[in-house]
Formats: sequence, structure tokens, C-alpha cells
Amino acid sequence: RPPGTGRPPRAGGGHGDDEDHDDEDHDDEDHDDDEEEEEDEAELEELLGPSPLAAGPGAQRVAVVQPAVKWGPRKPLLTTAELQIAEAAALVDTLQNWTILDKIIVPTKTPDKKFIFGKGNFQVLTGKKTFKLFCLAWLKKELEDAWGVKVFDRYTVVLHIFRCNARTKEAKLQIALAEIPLLRSNLKNEVSQLDQQRGGSRYIMGSGETFMETQNRLLKEKELKIRNALEKLRRKRSILRSQRKRREFPIISVMGYTNCGKTTLIKALTGEAGLQPKDQLFATLDITAHAGYLPSHMTVIYVDTIGFLSDLPHNLVESFSATLEEVAYSDLIVHVRDITHPETVLQKASVLSVLKNLNIPSHLLESMVEVHNKVDLIERYKSTEENALAISALHGHGLEELKEEIEKRILKTTGKKILTVKINLEGPQLSWLYKQATVQDIEVAPDDGTARVKVIISNSALGKYKKLFPNSKLFIP
Repeated sequence: RPPGTGRPPRAGGGHGDDEDHDDEDHDDEDHDDDEEEEEDEAELEELLGPSPLAAGPGAQRVAVVQPAVKWGPRKPLLTTAELQIAEAAALVDTLQNWTILDKIIVPTKTPDKKFIFGKGNFQVLTGKKTFKLFCLAWLKKELEDAWGVKVFDRYTVVLHIFRCNARTKEAKLQIALAEIPLLRSNLKNEVSQLDQQRGGSRYIMGSGETFMETQNRLLKEKELKIRNALEKLRRKRSILRSQRKRREFPIISVMGYTNCGKTTLIKALTGEAGLQPKDQLFATLDITAHAGYLPSHMTVIYVDTIGFLSDLPHNLVESFSATLEEVAYSDLIVHVRDITHPETVLQKASVLSVLKNLNIPSHLLESMVEVHNKVDLIERYKSTEENALAISALHGHGLEELKEEIEKRILKTTGKKILTVKINLEGPQLSWLYKQATVQDIEVAPDDGTARVKVIISNSALGKYKKLFPNSKLFIP
């Protein structure tokens, strides 16, 4: 640095040059942070590149084939083959430019065997093989070999829907993680075919690794990178969560089977015009938060979550645990059910099963509010289930009763209190209460310049109030 351009030394012989070096150190640290962020972004771009499992662009013509298990342990108890194929068709209909040309239910006695259809049914299906693409709810590899067309099982179709609907990096990373087991399975099939063609494994360019070992190692490395990237995003979300907790807004997670009306309900509870519910499966893939008010004017945060589906593989649920873990930090869960759906009982069982597998705290499961939605479509609906609330999110029926029930349970789970405080209007108490509590009502006594203020207040805020205003009178009903 040229003479005379540095800062003057501090009084008492301070170290101006040391300060300059400190500034340079900070600049270096900022530069390192920027470089690290750029490297993270570049790695994310690589991880979120085109998927080898994607169906590819353009229109797809689809036949949906559903095995109907007639008896045995694999026979479904809460559904039928007709309802299963209807849901499979609804999944395909969600995808743009996919057209269903045929829906086929095929009876089977042996769902666990390699060829589940039997010779006669297999020949019938082969005769119908006039489409570019078959979409299976069950099988894949054997039929691709036999028919020479692309076959998608239920898992792959759901992943493709997720891929189309994913908006955030976190959702895209979770989909990439869910694809790893499928990529491993495809790799085994590919190696098996190569071995048959070439008579055994081949080592790659003297590396000492077989093709299988190399590909498995690359998949392990990719999985580790995805999990590390998700962990970074999880830490960021943890910071946001702690900020919300400091402000003490109760968090309400709204959950349910896909397309049950969760987003419509949150829009009705919050009045948020920007929310645009869609009549399709898995329209919501990312956690979104929306502020609303309860009858007492208490502010709460409604969290819209990913929808559930029956028979989802554990790998898929586990991949989205980063998103679903937010539910474990809620103060209350609202479980929304489409009560008009013929499989509403199975759908409830599917949601509860996933929640239990996510290790949701028992107190959250016990305090859960169950909501029967779309009752406007059933004449004179009356719930047979105790404590369930009947509503129509679309038309607003039953919403006030739902808000009251939510408020009652929030007060119980959060430990917030409703009380009346006598304050001096010339002092700072009223302003403080508006900032730190929920003011419900004010009764002014003009004769002595005081007021009675009815508030909802947390235990921590009440403790602070008592310390700041020890002479203030409190009245607890």
C-alpha cells in the first residue's frame, strides 16, 4: 500500500496495519464463502440434471393394466381392482400429453410369482400390444422383455408426476434421491443382459473394477452428495423454524390423501387469494406456509404439505422425510379427508400409517383434528365417526366450527392462556401487549384512565410481563 493511504493508527499506539489485515482477512473469508456457494450451485446443477428415468418429451399413448388378486394374503381388504385401476388412471391423467387408450383388469392367483397373469391372460395382453407404452401398477421388467414396449410401474409414474410438479431445489433433490433404488435395479438388469451376451463380467480398462462395481460406486457417490445437499437445506429450514418459534406463532400442519382439498381448505381459512388449488394428484410437493387468524384474533401458520398415496414404496416416503419432518415440529395436525371418495377409509389408513412411520410425536397424533371435506356433495351428510368435523372447504360450510376447535386445541397444546389485565392507559403496557400477545378486547374506564385488556398470552410472554410491570393486576377466568 502506498504511504499515506492507510488508516491512521488508533490512539495509544493502536495497530492500523493490523486492522487493514483484518479487513483483508474478512474479504478473503467472504470470497471463500462466495466460491463455496458457487461450487455448491454447480454441484446442485449436476445432481439435478436430466433423469435417465424420465419418460421423455412428446405425447404418450398408455394402456393401464391392473392385476386383480382373487384370494390369499395379497388380496386387498379395503379396496377393489376397479378402484385401484381408477386411481392408476387418475395418476396417468395428471400427466400432460399422456392419453389412456385402454384399461385392463386381469385376474391373478399368484401376485408374487414372476409371471403373475398366467399363459392365457398373457397371450390376451400380448394381442392388445398396439400402443407405444404400457403403464403397469405392478410389474415391469418381464413385460418389457416380452413385449418390447416401455413399461412404467406405479412408483415410476408417481416419480414422473413429482418431477413435473417439483419447483424448489429441495423437492427436486428428494426426487433424485427416490430414483436411486430404481437406478440400482435397472443397473442389475442391464448387467445381467450384458453378462448373457458376453459370457461374464468385464473389467474396465484395467481399473480392477467391473462395470457393475463402477456404476454402483458412482450411484453411492451421487446418493451421498444428494443427502449432503438435503442436509444443508434442512439446516437452513431449521433456522427459519427457530425464528418462527421465537415469534411464537402456533404451527398447524394440514395433511391428507392427495387431492382431498388441503389447499382449498387453507385458502378458505386464510383468505389468501394467491393460493390456486388444482384438481389433480400431487399438485403440492413443497411445504408452504400461510398465515391465518382464529376467532380470538390469534395469528397461526397453516402449513400445506405433500399429499399421500396408498402403497407408496418406503424409499419414496423416506426420500421426502426432509419435507415431512416439518410436521413433527407442528403444534397441531389437521387431517383432511375427501369423504365422498369410495376409498376414504383406505385413504385414512394410508395417511395414518405414513405418519406413524415418520415417528411423529404421540401427542400430535392424539390431538389431531379430523376433517370430513366435500360434504356439499352428499345430501344430509352426518359423520359416524366421533369428533370428526364435517365441512365444505369450497363453500365455507363448517369452517367457523373448525376454527373454534383448532383454537381450543392450540390453547391446550401450546399452554397459552386467556386472561384479563388491568393497565394504566398512560403507560407502555398496552403497546407491549399488542406486540407480545393477542389482544382480544379492551374495556376502557374513563374515570380513572385505566382499561381491562383481554389477551391470549404464552407462558414466556406472561413471565416477561410480570417482570416488566410487577404492579399490574391479572384476572384469570
